Amino acid sequence: MNEKIKTIINDATAVVSLVKSLRELNDARVKFLGRNGEITNLLKLLKDVPNEEKPTMGKRLNDVRVSIETMLKEAEDKLSLIEAKERVKGETLDVTLSKKGGKAYPQGALNPLTLIKNEITDIFTGLGFSVLEGPEIEFEHYNFTALNIPKDHPSRDSSDTFYINDKLLLRTQTSATQVHTLEKGELPIRIISPGKTYRPDDDATHSPMFQQIEGLVVDEHITLADLQGLLLEFAKSFFSKDTKIRFRPSHFPFTEPSVEVDLSCPACGGTACRICKNTGWLELLGAGVVNPAVLEYSGIDSKKYTGIAFGMGVERASMVKYGIPDMRLLFENDIRILKQFK
Repeated sequence: MNEKIKTIINDATAVVSLVKSLRELNDARVKFLGRNGEITNLLKLLKDVPNEEKPTMGKRLNDVRVSIETMLKEAEDKLSLIEAKERVKGETLDVTLSKKGGKAYPQGALNPLTLIKNEITDIFTGLGFSVLEGPEIEFEHYNFTALNIPKDHPSRDSSDTFYINDKLLLRTQTSATQVHTLEKGELPIRIISPGKTYRPDDDATHSPMFQQIEGLVVDEHITLADLQGLLLEFAKSFFSKDTKIRFRPSHFPFTEPSVEVDLSCPACGGTACRICKNTGWLELLGAGVVNPAVLEYSGIDSKKYTGIAFGMGVERASMVKYGIPDMRLLFENDIRILKQFK
Protein backbone atom coordinates (compact mmCIF):
# COMPACT_ATOMS: atom_id res chain seq x y z
CA MET A 1 0.00 0.00 0.00
CA ASN A 2 2.80 2.44 0.93
CA GLU A 3 4.58 1.75 -2.32
CA LYS A 4 1.41 2.40 -4.29
CA ILE A 5 0.93 5.72 -2.46
CA LYS A 6 4.48 6.85 -3.30
CA THR A 7 3.94 5.87 -6.92
CA ILE A 8 0.70 7.86 -7.13
CA ILE A 9 2.34 10.97 -5.61
CA ASN A 10 5.25 10.78 -8.06
CA ASP A 11 2.95 10.16 -11.02
CA ALA A 12 0.65 13.09 -10.05
CA THR A 13 3.61 15.45 -9.63
CA ALA A 14 5.00 14.48 -13.03
CA VAL A 15 1.66 14.71 -14.86
CA VAL A 16 0.66 18.08 -13.38
CA SER A 17 4.06 19.59 -14.18
CA LEU A 18 3.60 18.67 -17.86
CA VAL A 19 0.02 19.91 -18.47
CA LYS A 20 -0.25 22.81 -20.93
CA SER A 21 -3.96 23.66 -20.76
CA LEU A 22 -6.96 23.63 -18.45
CA ARG A 23 -8.41 20.74 -20.44
CA GLU A 24 -5.29 18.61 -19.83
CA LEU A 25 -5.41 19.60 -16.16
CA ASN A 26 -9.00 18.40 -15.91
CA ASP A 27 -7.95 15.06 -17.40
CA ALA A 28 -5.29 14.80 -14.69
CA ARG A 29 -7.89 15.56 -12.01
CA VAL A 30 -10.11 12.77 -13.29
CA LYS A 31 -7.11 10.36 -13.46
CA PHE A 32 -6.18 10.83 -9.81
CA LEU A 33 -9.31 12.08 -8.01
CA GLY A 34 -12.17 10.91 -10.23
CA ARG A 35 -14.78 8.26 -9.37
CA ASN A 36 -12.49 5.59 -10.84
CA GLY A 37 -9.27 7.47 -10.14
CA GLU A 38 -6.06 6.29 -8.46
CA ILE A 39 -6.94 7.63 -4.98
CA THR A 40 -10.48 6.21 -5.12
CA ASN A 41 -9.13 2.78 -6.05
CA LEU A 42 -6.69 2.87 -3.13
CA LEU A 43 -9.51 3.77 -0.74
CA LYS A 44 -11.34 0.65 -1.90
CA LEU A 45 -8.31 -1.43 -0.79
CA LEU A 46 -8.62 -0.20 2.81
CA LYS A 47 -10.92 -3.13 3.52
CA ASP A 48 -7.94 -5.46 3.15
CA VAL A 49 -5.75 -3.51 5.61
CA PRO A 50 -5.56 -4.88 9.18
CA ASN A 51 -7.97 -3.11 11.51
CA GLU A 52 -5.24 -1.62 13.69
CA GLU A 53 -3.61 0.03 10.61
CA LYS A 54 -6.78 1.34 9.01
CA PRO A 55 -6.90 4.71 10.88
CA THR A 56 -3.28 5.53 10.04
CA MET A 57 -3.58 4.41 6.42
CA GLY A 58 -6.89 6.23 5.97
CA LYS A 59 -5.38 9.47 7.26
CA ARG A 60 -2.40 9.10 4.96
CA LEU A 61 -4.63 8.52 1.92
CA ASN A 62 -6.67 11.61 2.84
CA ASP A 63 -3.46 13.69 3.17
CA VAL A 64 -2.37 12.47 -0.25
CA ARG A 65 -5.75 13.45 -1.73
CA VAL A 66 -5.50 16.95 -0.19
CA SER A 67 -1.92 17.29 -1.46
CA ILE A 68 -2.93 16.40 -5.02
CA GLU A 69 -5.95 18.79 -4.86
CA THR A 70 -3.63 21.61 -3.76
CA MET A 71 -1.22 20.79 -6.57
CA LEU A 72 -4.06 20.84 -9.12
CA LYS A 73 -5.44 24.15 -7.77
CA GLU A 74 -2.05 25.88 -8.05
CA ALA A 75 -1.65 24.62 -11.60
CA GLU A 76 -5.20 25.78 -12.45
CA ASP A 77 -4.51 29.32 -11.21
CA LYS A 78 -1.34 29.57 -13.31
CA LEU A 79 -2.97 28.18 -16.45
CA SER A 80 -6.05 30.43 -16.05
CA LEU A 81 -3.84 33.50 -15.89
CA ILE A 82 -1.85 32.41 -18.95
CA GLU A 83 -5.01 31.70 -20.97
CA ALA A 84 -6.57 35.03 -19.92
CA LYS A 85 -3.48 36.90 -21.14
CA GLU A 86 -3.56 35.03 -24.45
CA ARG A 87 -7.26 35.80 -24.87
CA VAL A 88 -6.72 39.52 -24.21
CA LYS A 89 -3.79 39.54 -26.63
CA GLY A 90 -6.03 38.04 -29.31
CA GLU A 91 -8.77 40.62 -28.70
CA THR A 92 -6.47 43.65 -28.73
CA LEU A 93 -7.57 46.45 -31.09
CA ASP A 94 -4.89 48.57 -32.70
CA VAL A 95 -6.54 52.01 -32.73
CA THR A 96 -3.58 53.41 -34.65
CA LEU A 97 -4.30 51.17 -37.63
CA SER A 98 -4.30 53.18 -40.86
CA LYS A 99 -7.61 53.59 -42.70
CA LYS A 100 -5.87 53.25 -46.06
CA GLY A 101 -7.56 50.54 -48.02
CA GLY A 102 -10.31 50.30 -45.40
CA LYS A 103 -13.81 51.74 -45.26
CA ALA A 104 -14.23 55.02 -43.41
CA TYR A 105 -17.68 55.28 -41.83
CA PRO A 106 -19.50 58.64 -42.02
CA GLN A 107 -19.55 60.72 -38.86
CA GLY A 108 -22.94 61.38 -37.27
CA ALA A 109 -24.44 64.73 -36.30
CA LEU A 110 -27.22 66.12 -34.12
CA ASN A 111 -30.69 66.33 -35.61
CA PRO A 112 -31.59 69.92 -36.63
CA LEU A 113 -34.42 69.85 -34.05
CA THR A 114 -31.89 69.18 -31.30
CA LEU A 115 -29.61 71.90 -32.64
CA ILE A 116 -32.45 74.44 -32.65
CA LYS A 117 -33.73 73.44 -29.20
CA ASN A 118 -30.22 73.78 -27.77
CA GLU A 119 -29.70 77.15 -29.44
CA ILE A 120 -33.01 78.58 -28.20
CA THR A 121 -32.33 77.25 -24.70
CA ASP A 122 -28.84 78.82 -24.70
CA ILE A 123 -30.26 82.21 -25.70
CA PHE A 124 -32.84 82.31 -22.92
CA THR A 125 -30.54 80.93 -20.24
CA GLY A 126 -28.17 83.70 -21.26
CA LEU A 127 -31.02 86.13 -20.52
CA GLY A 128 -31.41 84.74 -17.00
CA PHE A 129 -34.08 82.09 -17.55
CA SER A 130 -34.11 78.74 -15.76
CA VAL A 131 -34.99 75.53 -17.66
CA LEU A 132 -37.77 73.34 -16.23
CA GLU A 133 -39.24 70.16 -17.71
CA GLY A 134 -42.53 68.52 -16.80
CA PRO A 135 -44.35 65.21 -17.38
CA GLU A 136 -45.57 64.32 -20.87
CA ILE A 137 -48.58 62.51 -19.38
CA GLU A 138 -50.48 65.30 -17.67
CA PHE A 139 -53.64 65.91 -15.68
CA GLU A 140 -56.43 67.76 -17.47
CA HIS A 141 -56.32 70.28 -14.61
CA TYR A 142 -52.81 71.43 -15.49
CA ASN A 143 -53.17 71.17 -19.26
CA PHE A 144 -56.51 73.02 -19.49
CA THR A 145 -58.40 74.09 -16.38
CA ALA A 146 -55.62 75.96 -14.55
CA LEU A 147 -54.79 77.75 -17.84
CA ASN A 148 -58.28 79.27 -17.97
CA ILE A 149 -59.37 77.04 -20.87
CA PRO A 150 -63.16 76.51 -20.50
CA LYS A 151 -64.85 73.12 -20.58
CA ASP A 152 -66.40 73.77 -24.01
CA HIS A 153 -63.17 74.98 -25.67
CA PRO A 154 -62.45 73.13 -28.97
CA SER A 155 -58.92 72.21 -27.84
CA ARG A 156 -60.44 69.88 -25.22
CA ASP A 157 -62.22 67.80 -27.88
CA SER A 158 -60.99 64.24 -28.40
CA SER A 159 -60.28 65.17 -32.01
CA ASP A 160 -57.62 67.63 -30.79
CA THR A 161 -56.22 65.77 -27.77
CA PHE A 162 -54.92 62.29 -27.01
CA TYR A 163 -56.86 61.28 -23.88
CA ILE A 164 -55.76 58.36 -21.69
CA ASN A 165 -58.82 58.55 -19.44
CA ASP A 166 -61.17 61.23 -18.10
CA LYS A 167 -58.40 62.95 -16.14
CA LEU A 168 -55.14 62.04 -17.89
CA LEU A 169 -53.92 62.98 -21.36
CA LEU A 170 -50.79 63.44 -23.43
CA ARG A 171 -50.04 67.11 -22.88
CA THR A 172 -50.92 69.39 -25.78
CA GLN A 173 -48.63 72.20 -24.59
CA THR A 174 -45.73 72.68 -22.21
CA SER A 175 -47.68 75.49 -20.53
CA ALA A 176 -48.71 72.82 -18.03
CA THR A 177 -45.17 73.02 -16.60
CA GLN A 178 -45.74 76.73 -16.00
CA VAL A 179 -48.79 75.94 -13.87
CA HIS A 180 -46.74 73.59 -11.70
CA THR A 181 -44.27 76.44 -11.21
CA LEU A 182 -46.97 79.01 -10.45
CA GLU A 183 -48.53 76.78 -7.80
CA LYS A 184 -45.25 76.71 -5.87
CA GLY A 185 -45.64 80.48 -5.37
CA GLU A 186 -41.89 81.14 -5.46
CA LEU A 187 -41.71 84.60 -7.01
CA PRO A 188 -40.35 86.16 -9.16
CA ILE A 189 -40.49 83.57 -11.95
CA ARG A 190 -38.38 83.48 -15.10
CA ILE A 191 -38.48 80.06 -16.77
CA ILE A 192 -38.61 78.28 -20.11
CA SER A 193 -40.13 74.81 -20.41
CA PRO A 194 -39.01 72.76 -23.44
CA GLY A 195 -40.46 69.35 -24.21
CA LYS A 196 -42.54 67.08 -26.41
CA THR A 197 -46.24 67.70 -26.91
CA TYR A 198 -48.96 65.73 -28.70
CA ARG A 199 -51.95 66.58 -30.89
CA PRO A 200 -53.83 64.55 -33.56
CA ASP A 201 -52.39 66.49 -36.54
CA ASP A 202 -50.32 65.19 -39.43
CA ASP A 203 -49.46 67.20 -42.56
CA ALA A 204 -46.62 69.23 -44.02
CA THR A 205 -46.66 71.73 -41.14
CA HIS A 206 -48.05 69.60 -38.29
CA SER A 207 -47.05 66.38 -36.57
CA PRO A 208 -48.81 64.20 -33.94
CA MET A 209 -45.70 64.62 -31.79
CA PHE A 210 -43.82 67.92 -31.79
CA GLN A 211 -41.63 69.98 -29.50
CA GLN A 212 -42.41 73.28 -27.84
CA ILE A 213 -40.47 75.80 -25.85
CA GLU A 214 -42.66 78.03 -23.71
CA GLY A 215 -41.54 80.87 -21.50
CA LEU A 216 -42.99 82.57 -18.43
CA VAL A 217 -42.01 85.70 -16.52
CA VAL A 218 -43.96 86.78 -13.41
CA ASP A 219 -42.94 89.74 -11.30
CA GLU A 220 -44.15 93.16 -10.27
CA HIS A 221 -44.72 95.75 -13.01
CA ILE A 222 -44.27 93.36 -15.97
CA THR A 223 -45.95 94.72 -19.13
CA LEU A 224 -46.45 93.98 -22.82
CA ALA A 225 -43.49 96.28 -23.54
CA ASP A 226 -41.24 93.86 -21.62
CA LEU A 227 -42.53 91.03 -23.80
CA GLN A 228 -41.77 92.98 -26.96
CA GLY A 229 -38.23 93.82 -25.83
CA LEU A 230 -37.55 90.23 -24.76
CA LEU A 231 -38.76 88.66 -28.00
CA LEU A 232 -36.93 91.24 -30.13
CA GLU A 233 -33.69 90.40 -28.32
CA PHE A 234 -34.35 86.69 -28.89
CA ALA A 235 -35.10 87.19 -32.60
CA LYS A 236 -31.91 89.20 -33.14
CA SER A 237 -29.86 86.51 -31.39
CA PHE A 238 -31.57 83.61 -33.12
CA PHE A 239 -31.66 85.00 -36.67
CA SER A 240 -29.65 88.20 -37.21
CA LYS A 241 -29.20 91.64 -35.64
CA ASP A 242 -31.27 93.15 -38.47
CA THR A 243 -34.35 91.05 -37.67
CA LYS A 244 -37.54 92.94 -36.86
CA ILE A 245 -40.67 91.67 -35.13
CA ARG A 246 -44.30 92.77 -35.11
CA PHE A 247 -47.29 91.96 -32.91
CA ARG A 248 -50.72 91.08 -34.31
CA PRO A 249 -53.78 90.90 -32.03
CA SER A 250 -54.91 87.37 -31.23
CA HIS A 251 -56.71 85.42 -28.50
CA PHE A 252 -55.50 82.73 -26.10
CA PRO A 253 -57.46 81.87 -22.94
CA PHE A 254 -54.34 82.06 -20.77
CA THR A 255 -53.13 85.51 -21.91
CA GLU A 256 -54.88 88.88 -22.12
CA PRO A 257 -54.00 90.73 -24.27
CA SER A 258 -52.73 88.05 -26.65
CA VAL A 259 -50.56 88.48 -29.75
CA GLU A 260 -49.19 86.53 -32.68
CA VAL A 261 -45.53 87.38 -33.23
CA ASP A 262 -44.12 87.71 -36.75
CA LEU A 263 -40.53 88.35 -37.73
CA SER A 264 -39.07 89.84 -40.86
CA CYS A 265 -38.28 87.05 -43.32
CA PRO A 266 -34.68 85.91 -42.76
CA ALA A 267 -34.42 84.80 -46.39
CA CYS A 268 -35.21 88.14 -48.03
CA GLY A 269 -34.81 90.54 -45.13
CA GLY A 270 -38.45 91.59 -45.38
CA THR A 271 -38.43 92.57 -49.06
CA ALA A 272 -40.74 89.67 -50.11
CA CYS A 273 -39.92 86.23 -51.51
CA ARG A 274 -41.54 82.85 -52.05
CA ILE A 275 -40.60 81.65 -48.53
CA CYS A 276 -42.62 84.43 -46.88
CA LYS A 277 -45.23 84.29 -49.67
CA ASN A 278 -44.24 87.80 -50.74
CA THR A 279 -45.37 89.35 -47.46
CA GLY A 280 -41.93 90.02 -45.99
CA TRP A 281 -43.03 88.41 -42.67
CA LEU A 282 -43.09 84.92 -41.14
CA GLU A 283 -45.24 83.83 -38.18
CA LEU A 284 -43.06 82.44 -35.39
CA LEU A 285 -44.89 82.20 -32.05
CA GLY A 286 -47.81 83.17 -29.84
CA ALA A 287 -47.49 85.30 -26.72
CA GLY A 288 -49.23 87.74 -24.41
CA VAL A 289 -49.68 89.09 -20.90
CA VAL A 290 -50.61 86.32 -18.46
CA ASN A 291 -54.35 86.34 -17.84
CA PRO A 292 -55.05 87.44 -14.21
CA ALA A 293 -57.38 84.42 -13.90
CA VAL A 294 -54.40 82.08 -14.41
CA LEU A 295 -52.44 83.82 -11.65
CA GLU A 296 -55.40 83.79 -9.26
CA TYR A 297 -56.10 80.12 -10.00
CA SER A 298 -52.60 79.30 -8.74
CA GLY A 299 -52.94 81.51 -5.67
CA ILE A 300 -50.93 84.51 -6.90
CA ASP A 301 -52.19 88.04 -6.25
CA SER A 302 -52.89 89.42 -9.75
CA LYS A 303 -53.18 92.97 -8.38
CA LYS A 304 -49.58 92.88 -7.20
CA TYR A 305 -48.00 90.62 -9.83
CA THR A 306 -48.25 90.49 -13.60
CA GLY A 307 -46.60 88.24 -16.13
CA ILE A 308 -45.79 87.59 -19.74
CA ALA A 309 -45.80 84.24 -21.56
CA PHE A 310 -44.75 83.00 -24.97
CA GLY A 311 -44.57 79.70 -26.79
CA MET A 312 -43.03 78.44 -30.02
CA GLY A 313 -42.72 75.14 -31.83
CA VAL A 314 -39.17 73.91 -32.25
CA GLU A 315 -40.13 72.39 -35.61
CA ARG A 316 -41.59 75.71 -36.73
CA ALA A 317 -38.46 77.58 -35.66
CA SER A 318 -36.31 75.03 -37.53
CA MET A 319 -38.38 75.38 -40.70
CA VAL A 320 -38.17 79.17 -40.56
CA LYS A 321 -34.45 79.31 -39.85
CA TYR A 322 -33.37 76.65 -42.34
CA GLY A 323 -36.06 77.19 -44.99
CA ILE A 324 -37.42 73.64 -44.67
CA PRO A 325 -40.74 73.35 -46.56
CA ASP A 326 -42.08 70.13 -45.02
CA MET A 327 -41.90 69.33 -41.28
CA ARG A 328 -41.88 65.60 -42.00
CA LEU A 329 -38.36 65.89 -43.42
CA LEU A 330 -37.16 66.49 -39.86
CA PHE A 331 -38.39 63.05 -38.72
CA GLU A 332 -37.51 60.78 -41.65
CA ASN A 333 -33.79 60.32 -40.84
CA ASP A 334 -32.85 60.87 -44.48
CA ILE A 335 -29.06 61.09 -44.36
CA ARG A 336 -29.09 63.46 -47.34
CA ILE A 337 -31.08 65.94 -45.26
CA LEU A 338 -29.41 65.44 -41.88
CA LYS A 339 -25.80 65.62 -43.13
CA GLN A 340 -26.42 69.23 -44.16
CA PHE A 341 -26.56 70.20 -40.46
CA LYS A 342 -23.20 68.80 -39.35
